[in-house]
Amino acid sequence: MEQPPIAIQLKTLPESPGVYQFFDAEGKILYVGKAKNLKKRVSSYFTKTHDTGKTRVLVRKIRAVRHIVVPTESDALLLENNLIKEHQPRYNVLLRDDKTYPWLCIKNERFPRIFPTRKRLRDGSEYFGPFTQMRTVRTLLDLIKSVYPLRTCNYDLSAEKIQAGKYKRCLEYHLGNCLGPCEGLQDEASYTRAIGDIREIVKGNFGHSLRYFKHHMQQLAAEMRYEEAQQVKEKIDILENYQAKSAVVHPGISDVDVFSIVSDPSHAYVNYMQISHGLVVRSHTLEIKKKLEETDEELLPLAVVSLRERFESASREVYLPFGVPLPESVKVTVPKQGDKRKIVVLSENNARLYRQERFKQIRITDPDRHVKRLMEQMKKDLRLPVEPRHIECFDNSNIQGSSPVAACVVFRDGKPAKKDYRHFNIKTVEGPDDFASMAEVVFRRYRRMLDQDEPLPQLIVIDGGKGQLSAALKSLEQLGLRGKIAIVGIAKRLEEIYFPEDPIPLYLDKKSESLKVIQQLRNEAHRFGITHHRNRRSKAAISSALEEIDGVGEQTARELLRRFKSVKRVRAASLEELAEAIGPAKARKVYDSLRE
Repeated sequence: MEQPPIAIQLKTLPESPGVYQFFDAEGKILYVGKAKNLKKRVSSYFTKTHDTGKTRVLVRKIRAVRHIVVPTESDALLLENNLIKEHQPRYNVLLRDDKTYPWLCIKNERFPRIFPTRKRLRDGSEYFGPFTQMRTVRTLLDLIKSVYPLRTCNYDLSAEKIQAGKYKRCLEYHLGNCLGPCEGLQDEASYTRAIGDIREIVKGNFGHSLRYFKHHMQQLAAEMRYEEAQQVKEKIDILENYQAKSAVVHPGISDVDVFSIVSDPSHAYVNYMQISHGLVVRSHTLEIKKKLEETDEELLPLAVVSLRERFESASREVYLPFGVPLPESVKVTVPKQGDKRKIVVLSENNARLYRQERFKQIRITDPDRHVKRLMEQMKKDLRLPVEPRHIECFDNSNIQGSSPVAACVVFRDGKPAKKDYRHFNIKTVEGPDDFASMAEVVFRRYRRMLDQDEPLPQLIVIDGGKGQLSAALKSLEQLGLRGKIAIVGIAKRLEEIYFPEDPIPLYLDKKSESLKVIQQLRNEAHRFGITHHRNRRSKAAISSALEEIDGVGEQTARELLRRFKSVKRVRAASLEELAEAIGPAKARKVYDSLRE
């Protein structure tokens, strides 16, 4: 059946929650999305102007729209998740992870063994996890074995075979790591009680084990079995130390999932933590490559459903940084303060740290991707029409008006291009006037670039507040460049970013990469300008010291410095060497004067 035109399809969409699917001319599914109002959401694709090229390409390819109406938005979320996994559309983020996660297995057998595994068998055994790292499983297993002696052999320890004396004690028994159930030296009841305690420890509940060991220690002490009591006390210390290191919030917070999201224009990072009895028993960060213009509000519910399904979470409550629609069986809490808020912040920090680690790896393995992501981030943060691949920053330097200079530093693709740095000696300004000095150097810089037909930068950064920014803006206006080059000012005190004709400054996050690039620009311009300023003052002071000699003027002093480079070398020069430079008469005066 031939599909009606898109315009007609849009008019017939219901204003109900549901899932929509976009198809191309060949009937291949392009994208799956959810909506609270199908008509509004789907229509927005064809009425809005999209910033990213991928979205524009997607819209051009759409030839058919299909939808599925569901009772609630949370139902739409579950259906969207299932359809994405089934069809894997090209323009959807794919929440998949090819890793096989480790589990902790309590084997379904008499005197159960406990061991790590990456395979779950349908053999009646208990599996705890999955854990995100095998290292976590081994640490937990080491803790368990240091407190509870358990068997590691794979013997069939049936009552009949033990009574028949089929097995002999192995080295593990003699090392104290096993109590010898193979020869009937440990009864099944005590072993089963230990397994029960271990189940609680794996879940993060240490209370039952600690109460049992403390009571047992007191009994042994009362019976004056002090060596055995000391051994039990060591087990208590091991459990308490592990619990203290693992505890992050109030132990009353239990059976809760925590999620947070940190994102940039190209990727999002969702951290998942499972909390049991105040302990983090699982933590995992999912990296999502954005395909279109997905917001955090769109990505987080999709990731929550996917991660809970992947790790088989049965928690009835989730903590989130903001509210999102989830299935009604799950309680959504957005904490504002206290221990609950603390754990959400911890999750956000983990997502942020993971993102930073990925950035470091990308810088090494894929520098082009790092530059592209950084440029996209700066374009978004600084409200720029294009990526700032070429940035120039200006700074003035003078001390009480003496030797006023200015510096211009250049960054390309977020990195210093030192061969393009320029110094300026202020020519038209008398006294310490930062605004006039800034106007002069900006005018001179871009007047020359226009005359020489050099490519202009996409962004100019002015070291200073509204005053310096306004002065630079006047020069751009005189050159006919206002509006053609983006320009901002950065004030040192609170790192405010000022925009032309906007009285309210922008405050970027202190950890923002965009702010760090601007700060690096500002600091580099300051360093470069100060160095040049010191050199000028030093040369001026040296020249002045030579001119104080009777009969030595400015030209003679300049000739001496050109030849000998410093006053120290002039003083060390012989009379003959000085005579070669400035003649015998002046040479005698300089020679005698400097030796006095």
